[in-house]
Amino acid sequence: MDDRFNTIAGWVLFAGIVALGGSIVAGEMFHSEAKEEKAYPIEGVEAAAGEGGAAAEQPIEVYLAKADATKGGDVFKKCAACHNADKGGPNQLGPNLWGVLGEPIGKGANGFAFSPALSSKGGNWNWDLLSQWLTSPKAFAPGTKMTFAGISNPQDRANVIAFLNQHSDSPQPMPAAPAATADTGGKASDKTPGTGQGDGAQPAGKEPVLSTQQAGQNPKNVNGEGAPKVDGPASVKKP
Repeated sequence: MDDRFNTIAGWVLFAGIVALGGSIVAGEMFHSEAKEEKAYPIEGVEAAAGEGGAAAEQPIEVYLAKADATKGGDVFKKCAACHNADKGGPNQLGPNLWGVLGEPIGKGANGFAFSPALSSKGGNWNWDLLSQWLTSPKAFAPGTKMTFAGISNPQDRANVIAFLNQHSDSPQPMPAAPAATADTGGKASDKTPGTGQGDGAQPAGKEPVLSTQQAGQNPKNVNGEGAPKVDGPASVKKP
């Protein structure tokens, strides 16, 4: 009898331990999943998180205006496995890049076999097109044989372009930064007073003193309402 009771008690205890262990494991799994996913997404939270991101990229001419060809040569080392920019240098996995700025896109003068994706683009390499190509060759010419992922930093791209521009028989003048045209968002009241008609507050000046004739022939407009009529200057009274 005692053995049977002990056996039953043992099984009950074992079942309790299993149940307790299962609840702990289930609790840990639920806790882990709760950390990975929000139960109730809050509208606008994601948008607010992105507001402090990097500023929008400006035209490449802005970066070219302060480009450093020496730094561009350092960045170009990433390209040296497939290209060289030496005058008369041989083609490698990619074409020789001497005088590439101004050259027809995907044509070249060095006998390199360009992919149809690039040779069919048309036009000549200029500042902007070369920047687009260096940003993402695959996006610029889908199907290109170029496997390089691209240079995301616009100043690095500008430096490389400046470096390539120097490796030419006829380097082109570097472009000036374009004039700023973006709206500053200032209010009319923030502008300099008096800069235009209706353009904010006008500067204070000397107010003219009106005579009785200029005041509409109404003596009440001189020296206050109900002032006595005078024939001469307002400061002289009749005897």
